[in-house]
Amino acid sequence: MRAIDAFAIATLRIPGYELMQRAAAAALSELQRRWPAARRILVLCGSGNNAGDGYVLARLAAAAGLSVSAAAVSDPAALRADAARAFADWQTGGGSTLTWREACGEPVDVVVDALLGIGASRELEGEFRAAVAQINDSGLPVLALDIPSGLHADTGAVMGECIRADCTVTFIGHKAGCWLAQGPDRCGELVLATLALERWPDDLGSAAIEALRAQDVAAALPVRARGANKGRFGHVLIVGGGPGMSGAARLCGEAALRVGAGLVSVATAPEHAAQLAAGLPELMINAVANAADLMPLLKRADVVAIGPGLGQSAWARAIWSCAMAGGLPLVVDADALNLLAAHPEKREDWILTPHPGEAGRLLEIPTDAVQSDRLAAVSALRERYGGSVVLKGAGSLVASAAGIRICLHGNPGMAAAGMGDVLTGAIAGIQGQVRDPGLAAQIGVLVHALAGDCAAARAGQRGMIASDVNAELRGCVNPTSA
Repeated sequence: MRAIDAFAIATLRIPGYELMQRAAAAALSELQRRWPAARRILVLCGSGNNAGDGYVLARLAAAAGLSVSAAAVSDPAALRADAARAFADWQTGGGSTLTWREACGEPVDVVVDALLGIGASRELEGEFRAAVAQINDSGLPVLALDIPSGLHADTGAVMGECIRADCTVTFIGHKAGCWLAQGPDRCGELVLATLALERWPDDLGSAAIEALRAQDVAAALPVRARGANKGRFGHVLIVGGGPGMSGAARLCGEAALRVGAGLVSVATAPEHAAQLAAGLPELMINAVANAADLMPLLKRADVVAIGPGLGQSAWARAIWSCAMAGGLPLVVDADALNLLAAHPEKREDWILTPHPGEAGRLLEIPTDAVQSDRLAAVSALRERYGGSVVLKGAGSLVASAAGIRICLHGNPGMAAAGMGDVLTGAIAGIQGQVRDPGLAAQIGVLVHALAGDCAAARAGQRGMIASDVNAELRGCVNPTSA
């Protein structure tokens, strides 16, 4: 973001103060849209350009007829450059500035957080920490400028204390921290204001994390030719469904079919074979008592998804070893990841799909350490195990040879049993069609999240089950009509 800001000023010839005014105007517009009846606004200003955004917003809000109080948490005399100009213009226009402790006693409809912005990188202390705690305890609606103060812009970690915003207007481009770890909970509704920047610098390089976009689906899965046949779209073999866990393999297999796999076989414990065959006749069910039973199935498949309901029994370990030796691209999930953690290997033709707990076992670190820096964790997983890695959770991350991608779709209703099995099947079904593990991981994650959003739109988030998401996958892999 700093590089883009500097580019806008130096190359696009947009003065820094003009960008600050655009940011403040966009934030004020969002405030008025979201809280149209609000008349009394408290703007909490700290240090740096975030404070400058706040003072400009205060001036614009007052000019719009609102009752505005600006409250300083640090000495405005220490502001520099555009932020100092913003404070001076606020005063020149008749605005007065209170201390934050004085302002907190006044009646307020909405609080604007303009304390720290993206520059904060250590735990909040002193007056900043006290002000943030006071605002959180007040129960007042909060609009955050750029990012909630106290939230790490890169990792989404809360730095001791953090504003809990109802809405965050973020400027120019998305910050990873708004989508990672505790970011989604702290940001509330997230609104992007691009500030009318039409170009970004060409040399951002690895500093940029690319968001997966809905239009990527059509590019990866184009409309099929009229002469297409099922042999062109991959034969997926689902390996799982150990004793007592047949449902996971069933969900996974259906997902592979729903995203367009040509053929889907399931290798499962013998006691589940009849039940699975009756549940979904399009799946080819195979009773597998031992590794020898699995070998001929591997010879017919193009990609293997292993782990859903696999367990960690002697049967599971034997099946896992056989699949690893089969030479096919793998999508590895659930108990297969736990078996991998016990005996680590590195391959380039597989896709690993851990949730944070599984990621912690694979990296031999606590789950909290994974969540505190998900970007570092997904990078470490790819470095240690190779291939492509999906770190599941809010803001799922996909690390591959193409870099790191983040999924901005999905919703809390997807925090339910079986969702990971659906994701594994979706990725495997897409891998059978695109024959590119990195692309399959990206599109699988995206389609799964979009399907979850479609399911939530139909009947709400609470009570959503994995089968609801499976039912939406077909529409999400057909974004354009033939």
